[in-house]
Amino acid sequence: MKVKEIIFLVEEDPEDGYNATALGYSIFTEGETFEVLKNNIKDAIECHFDKTEDIPGIVRLHIVREEMFSYG
Repeated sequence: MKVKEIIFLVEEDPEDGYNATALGYSIFTEGETFEVLKNNIKDAIECHFDKTEDIPGIVRLHIVREEMFSYG
């Protein structure tokens, strides 16, 4: 059965750019900008799946941003 979507957890890299990890798949990529990251995700998906028809039609990016602040 073909999966309809694949979800990536996207985080800002502490050094620069972004990292993306697919949930439920061994797919990881990175990019210096968000646009480069999206292109790299497409390339990584194509490399992961053997057949084009197995690639999910929807790619969902779950963007996580960690922030800290001092209380008090």
